[in-house]
Amino acid sequence: MSTHIHPALAHGKVAVITGGASGIGLATAKHLCGAGLRVCIADQDQEALESAADHLGKVGEVLPHHTDVSNSASMDALANRVANELGPVSVLMNNAGVGGGGDAVSNPEGWERVLGVNLFGVLHGVQRFVPDMVASEGPGLVINTGSKQGITQPPGDTAYNVSKSGIKSLTEGLAHTLLQKTQGRVTAHLLVPGFTYTGMIKRFVTEKPASAWEPEQVVEFLFEALARRDFYILCPDHDVTRAIDEKRILWNAYDIIKNRPALSRWNPEHEAEFEEFMKR
Repeated sequence: MSTHIHPALAHGKVAVITGGASGIGLATAKHLCGAGLRVCIADQDQEALESAADHLGKVGEVLPHHTDVSNSASMDALANRVANELGPVSVLMNNAGVGGGGDAVSNPEGWERVLGVNLFGVLHGVQRFVPDMVASEGPGLVINTGSKQGITQPPGDTAYNVSKSGIKSLTEGLAHTLLQKTQGRVTAHLLVPGFTYTGMIKRFVTEKPASAWEPEQVVEFLFEALARRDFYILCPDHDVTRAIDEKRILWNAYDIIKNRPALSRWNPEHEAEFEEFMKR
């Protein structure tokens, strides 16, 4: 991999990827291993972790570590092992995620699980690894995996939306802090995948829908965006273009400006207005 993409993505550098045993995390790990980085994949699924390590070991150097990202002590153990066995971390991808939290008035256990993994898992990763990246003299790269649901807020799994909204805010704040502290030496980026056929989807859909991207397509788009130094890495898929995403995001922002009802895109009183807006 050419370092013009990002100087942290150089041969021999160390990368940590949470949720690295499947989906986008695994595809990213394979890409980095192939480029000569030394990669630690962290995951809570022990069986998937072992399978991924066997697969990646044929490509490059990989260190698997069983991790519960929602638990700060577990993240401490991950960081300590990486430091002892691989060395200083240059690339951090906070990618672990779960769904199924529920709406605002149900499933408190689901809310704790989703927020624990999706939001606090990212926060634990940032607070455990990024201070050392800032204190070092080398380049650093942080990628946090968000979601379009954290931006446009579709009804249904409100807990998931809240967690991904939090990741967006956290990553925006982190990027600004890093700019102040490192003047661009360490950077943070928000990955916003489109519809992607990952393990979360496979539990409900056994065959890949035609509209979905494969994780490898997301990773290809990710590194193209990093080469442009994009902060918001907003991925399309086979159904949704960049133009459609931009209109949906703009409509959502105008809910506040125009004082429309919450989530007016899904409100029957605004259905015709939204359809007309999308046609323009």
